[in-house]
Amino acid sequence: MDIIAGDIGGTKSWLVWVKAKESVAETCFEQVYASADFPDAETLLQQFMADARQTVKPESVCLALPGPVQAGQPTRLTNLDWTLEKASLQTQLGARQLLFINDFQAAAQGISTLTTDGYVVLNVGETPEDEGQTCAITGAGTGLGLAWMQPQANGRYHTFATEGGHTDFAPANAQQERLLAFMRQRYPHVSWERLVSGPGVNQVYQFCLQDMTGEIPADLRERNGAIVNQAALAGDPVATAAMQLFTDLYANWVGNVALLYQPRGGLYLGGGISARIQPWLQTQRFLDACFDKGRMSDLARQMPIYLITNTRLGVQGALAAAMHHTMG
Repeated sequence: MDIIAGDIGGTKSWLVWVKAKESVAETCFEQVYASADFPDAETLLQQFMADARQTVKPESVCLALPGPVQAGQPTRLTNLDWTLEKASLQTQLGARQLLFINDFQAAAQGISTLTTDGYVVLNVGETPEDEGQTCAITGAGTGLGLAWMQPQANGRYHTFATEGGHTDFAPANAQQERLLAFMRQRYPHVSWERLVSGPGVNQVYQFCLQDMTGEIPADLRERNGAIVNQAALAGDPVATAAMQLFTDLYANWVGNVALLYQPRGGLYLGGGISARIQPWLQTQRFLDACFDKGRMSDLARQMPIYLITNTRLGVQGALAAAMHHTMG
């Protein structure tokens, strides 16, 4: 069976074409594209199929999409100006089956494909007596994703998508209260995603400029996360303060997820930003902020936390979902 699996992101889209037989998948072609280079998903997929140079149409296509996926409704992507209509796209692709899933639901599916070299341990936590425990995955990328996994009687996990990253941001200290006031001047609703994401690094950097120097020079208003991180590593004091604050915010969020789901099977950090800022996350500062939960600090500390370093997690999860959907 010919399957196309794709992890469609606000920044990049990762697509793979495989030939699957039973539980074995052989990769025929794989490519990563800049999402902004395409006006819509249809054009992207047509380009991928042309580049793949396969002589048959795909029988099944599974796309992991950044945004809420609801049956029978067009899917509008959160951080990309694309809307996908399932029936129309399926006709254009000539596929017998087309599956849309949330991007972090796909990432959750991908956890089962990870090997030990695909993640690092941030917090050992407490090993549960039973293997079948709730897991959760969250992560900063173009947005802030969140999904959770519940074990089933057959040993597999059922995955659940959420839009938890869009819940209200809550400051944990006086500095973050000033940050919230700063953000409220820019947005009518300040969510966690506004801050714990790639674009959020720039927002945090601008806040630190204002907070530390009293101004935001025009030439420093649009510095992406990679530039801010590089400046921090080079010793720039404002960029360093921004990365420290961003790390604190990320940790605060992860601690919230730990309390919300109590994922004793593992709390995984994915997303395009996480692996790139590994040195900031593998610190005592990160763990201290993560577990700063008052009376529930000890409970949060019990959860094992893993940083995913495998950059293919999303597309691996989309492929796993496609194979499960078509082959059972």
